[in-house]
Amino acid sequence: MPAPPEEIRIRQGRPLHLVYPGGDAFVTPDGRLTADPARAVRPDGDDLQRTFQLMAKGSVYAWEEEVRGGFLTLEGGHRVGLCGRAVTEACRIRTLKQVASLNVRIAREVPGAADGLLPHLVRGGRFLSTLLVSPPQAGKTTLLRDLVRQLSTGVPRLGLRGLKVGLVDERSEVAGCVCGVPQRDVGPRTDVLDGCPKAEGLMLMIRALSPQVVAADEIGRPEDAVAVMEALHAGVAVLATAHGAGLSDVRRRPALAELLRAGAFERAVVLGRSRGPGTVEAVLDLAREVVA
Repeated sequence: MPAPPEEIRIRQGRPLHLVYPGGDAFVTPDGRLTADPARAVRPDGDDLQRTFQLMAKGSVYAWEEEVRGGFLTLEGGHRVGLCGRAVTEACRIRTLKQVASLNVRIAREVPGAADGLLPHLVRGGRFLSTLLVSPPQAGKTTLLRDLVRQLSTGVPRLGLRGLKVGLVDERSEVAGCVCGVPQRDVGPRTDVLDGCPKAEGLMLMIRALSPQVVAADEIGRPEDAVAVMEALHAGVAVLATAHGAGLSDVRRRPALAELLRAGAFERAVVLGRSRGPGTVEAVLDLAREVVA
């Protein structure tokens, strides 16, 4: 049996597709796996619509904001990417209709995923503000979740006491909240702001919850950069992720480049898939010195 899939891709009129670490397969009408797409089951329009309605719990309108962003988040932090016909207004996407493609990305909780990395992010019992840089499907959300858990719990062997962590989980992927309550283990001292835009959420955390560390997934907009700097000026450490294959990609994004120039992050961790998802390819300091 192969490892559990990373993605389940359901496309109208096309083969039902599973993506695994290092490969993929298709599903036959009797539920078997095959490498031949010609033998695979092909969901029709009704299959897509029923699946979409079930994922939206029968009310697509209740998910209007998420659909506009091209995704739904299911209980447990599993994200469903959506494709179909876009309805635009003033050159902006207002909603998606006639959904013809669903990509279910399976979230995984891996306690201990950050064990080897964390010693490089702590100095003198203090957590160093860190940016995780990763291409898609390289395990950044899984690693972020475990870092949050360990910072919140404390790591005595590193002289790290448990810290108050404020997690802004805009897409409900990190903590997998249901009705605002985390379903994933993010530690005993972590407060989660679920479904809130990162910039607003970071500011709210700083004002109202006195965190020692704030964490957010996939920063990159100008307003995110402003919020990160506000956190740092308030004496709060920052743990964040950004898309990219390396620091060169990050520096091509103006808001992130400005954060790097300002010295917002003391460590940059580059993730990849050279030895599977979650591979730490490099740990860098602001002077680009390799520390691991």
